[in-house]
Amino acid sequence: MIRFVRPAVFTLAPLALTAALLGCAATPPVPKAAPTGEIKGTAWAHTPQSLAASVQNANVVLPAQATGGAAYSGKWSAMPASAKGKVPVVLFLHGSSGLGLKAIGEWQQWLAAQGIASVAPDSFALPDHVTYKSPIDKASYERIHALRASEIAPALAAVQTAPWADTSKLVLAGTSEGAVPVARYADREFAARMLFAWSCEPNYFVTEPRNAFEADKPVLNVISSVDPFFSPTNTGSVTLRHAAHVRMR
Repeated sequence: MIRFVRPAVFTLAPLALTAALLGCAATPPVPKAAPTGEIKGTAWAHTPQSLAASVQNANVVLPAQATGGAAYSGKWSAMPASAKGKVPVVLFLHGSSGLGLKAIGEWQQWLAAQGIASVAPDSFALPDHVTYKSPIDKASYERIHALRASEIAPALAAVQTAPWADTSKLVLAGTSEGAVPVARYADREFAARMLFAWSCEPNYFVTEPRNAFEADKPVLNVISSVDPFFSPTNTGSVTLRHAAHVRMR
C-alpha cells in the first residue's frame, strides 16, 4: 500500500501548484494612478507694488563685518541704515514653498558666519500668488518662472545701493522653482551663480532650459542624490548630465 500512496502524493502536488499559479495570474496587480497636479491662486504676474513689497519683505542677514557690531537678521524694511564695511552678497530666490523653509534661514546664518550678506526676496508679497502641486502643464510652469524672474531686477537694484554691498562680489542663487530664473538670467552683474534642486536640463519643469550661463564665470549646480523630482531616484527624470559634470570637477 505504501507504493500506491507515494505516487498519489507526488502527482497531486504539481497540480495544486499549477492551480495556485493560474489563480495568481488571473488577478494582476492594479497599476498606480498617474499623479495629478493642482493650481491655486489667480495672480500670475507681479504688480509694481508687489515687486516693491517683495524687497521690503525680504529676509536679510548681514554679518558683523557689515554692521560693525552684532550680525543683523530680519526684514529689509527694518535693517540698519548705515554700514561699517562692504561685504559680498548672495541674492537668493526661494522655492515654491516660500521663505518659511527652515533651511533657508540656517543657510543665511551660515553665510553671515563666513562674512557674506544675503538677501532673499519674498515672492509671496504678491496677493493671491499662484501656487501649485506638481505635475502641472509646462505652459503654467513657464508663467511661474516668468513671475519669479521679474523679482531679480528690483532686488538687485536695492542691493546695488546698499551701503554694505560689495557690488563686485554679487552672487545670484536659487532653489527649485527659484533656480530656473537664476539659470536663465542673461545680464552680467553677478560674479557667480548657485543653483539647488533643479538640474538645468530638459524635464517636466520647463519647455526648454534656456540656460544663460557665462563661460568666464563659475556655476555651482547642486542636486541631492535622493531629490524626489530631479535625481535618478525619480525614474521620470533626466540623467543629470549637467549636475554630474559639475560634481566631478
